[in-house]
Amino acid sequence: MTPADRAIAAVAVAAPLLLLVYGVLRWVDGRDGSHGPGWAWDLGHTAFLLAIVGFAILGALLRPRAGQRHSTLGIVAVMAVALGAAAFVWVILGDLFPSIDEAAEVPDLVFNLGPVLFQVGLLTLLVLRVVAGRLPFWSPVLVLLGFVPIAVDLDLLPLGALVILGGLLPLNRPPE
Repeated sequence: MTPADRAIAAVAVAAPLLLLVYGVLRWVDGRDGSHGPGWAWDLGHTAFLLAIVGFAILGALLRPRAGQRHSTLGIVAVMAVALGAAAFVWVILGDLFPSIDEAAEVPDLVFNLGPVLFQVGLLTLLVLRVVAGRLPFWSPVLVLLGFVPIAVDLDLLPLGALVILGGLLPLNRPPE
């Protein structure tokens, strides 16, 4: 396994696990009927921030190299992941530090388009791996299925994170 493959394997496990931690801490935070400032909120959002950074790193590591088939599409997909991740980071930092949100409120376009760019970009990179024969076809399908419960209800974050982890686990195997 090359150093790049090891990095992909590590991030492919760490990012969904951090998303799982965020989901569980979100449950803990919401036990009183509201979500808001407190240790579970802060720790959960920190885990979420680290998960999003991890997914952005994963996107960059999955990019097809120059000269390979679909390298241009891969670059566009990496840019979509990065822009989507930046939107998530903006929202997360605004949640963690209300003064940031007051100084630079997240526009609706960024709030709504960011997650779509992030998900479509990551799924595109995974599909490119499938096309290259480096990932089973069901991997991006599971990742997509993991995004669905999160979009339906944030209380389903732990379930979504586990399904996403299942979809990314094949990245933990050395390429054949």
